[in-house]
Amino acid sequence: MSDQPAVPDPRQLRASDADRERVAQVLHQAMSEGRLSLAELEQRLDVVYAAKTYADLEPVTRDLPTASPIAAGPDLAPATAGSPARVSRIGGTPGSSTAIAVMSGVERRGDWVVPAHLSVVAIMGGADLDLRAARFAERECTINVIAIMGGARITVPDDLTVRVEGVGVMGGFDRRGEGGGDPSGPVLRVTGLALMGGVEVRRKPRDGRKALEG
Repeated sequence: MSDQPAVPDPRQLRASDADRERVAQVLHQAMSEGRLSLAELEQRLDVVYAAKTYADLEPVTRDLPTASPIAAGPDLAPATAGSPARVSRIGGTPGSSTAIAVMSGVERRGDWVVPAHLSVVAIMGGADLDLRAARFAERECTINVIAIMGGARITVPDDLTVRVEGVGVMGGFDRRGEGGGDPSGPVLRVTGLALMGGVEVRRKPRDGRKALEG
């Protein structure tokens, strides 16, 4: 009889923060490719960030064309103590959850934190929101714009995932800034109503970066 200790089931090993983040990146990529809906992404991310072991993570990507989170190989191995940490753009204390411009203007730019739900009202006025240097209070944030005979311009970095879902009545939502971005980054939803007004979502590289840098 052998006295060697039994090899532990890798599925029962504890998952690290880096392991959970790798799986989250796979899910964000799947959503950007149309494999998952936004609701499915949210449900699976809840499972990922509550996972304790590799066994908890494995079912989340089982139906996606990707390697198992417990597969052998250096890319999926648990992170070592000396591994550098990715700088996250998610987190921080948000400011006001409203931005109102009535026959006037309102502006937010620079280093600020986008709240989970930001309400923007522009009545015969204008709102200018620049998100290129911003952080996001949560992984998914929503900006709801009501533009009545006014307008709002939202400038987003080129690596941000953006979904534009607003409705225009004798006005419109410019959707040219919509699209996928960094799968590990935040997701922005732009909703609302443009009544005889307009909402523009445009992409620009973050300050000091080339347009194609991640």
